[in-house]
Amino acid sequence: MIDGGACRVTAPVLDTIAHVTADSAANDTTSLWPAAVALTVCLAACLGAASFGALFPPGQWYAGLEKPALNPPNWLFGPVWTGLYILMAIAAWLVWQRRGAAPVALPLTIFGVQLVINAAWSWIFFGLHRPGLALADIIVLVLAIVVTMIAFGAVRPVASLLLVPYLLWVCFASYLNFGLWRLNP
Repeated sequence: MIDGGACRVTAPVLDTIAHVTADSAANDTTSLWPAAVALTVCLAACLGAASFGALFPPGQWYAGLEKPALNPPNWLFGPVWTGLYILMAIAAWLVWQRRGAAPVALPLTIFGVQLVINAAWSWIFFGLHRPGLALADIIVLVLAIVVTMIAFGAVRPVASLLLVPYLLWVCFASYLNFGLWRLNP
């Protein structure tokens, strides 16, 4: 079942993507091939970060930890992160689309750096069992997401807006990480 609120958010995003694609077709008389390749690369990068994180499942160690209030069920994390990674890829792709009209190398580099910081969290938390170090990583990640949003907003404001759910979820994850660190010395 799809939440009506999600549809209200998704419809403008899909309209924007359709508009960008139509603009690309009008401006690029040869084909949409470069845009399709760029979208594929953005999706591969984001889903690659997700796949790296999946190498470090919660396991028995995590199951034995005392959880903070508001800790969601484990099954929720996969679908939420999948949606967030797809939004992140679309945001990066929208910035890439502006490559002739605006400098995009720096914003996309910043995006790549925050993606590495994102991927490192699962390794630190679940792989190394280091909630304190993971907390430091996630605080840096929040800051990196904000910097990415600012950089994306200067090139393509809608790309920055697509990162808002990601920022909110990582802030919530920061609360969970802090709680896990405090509750499990």
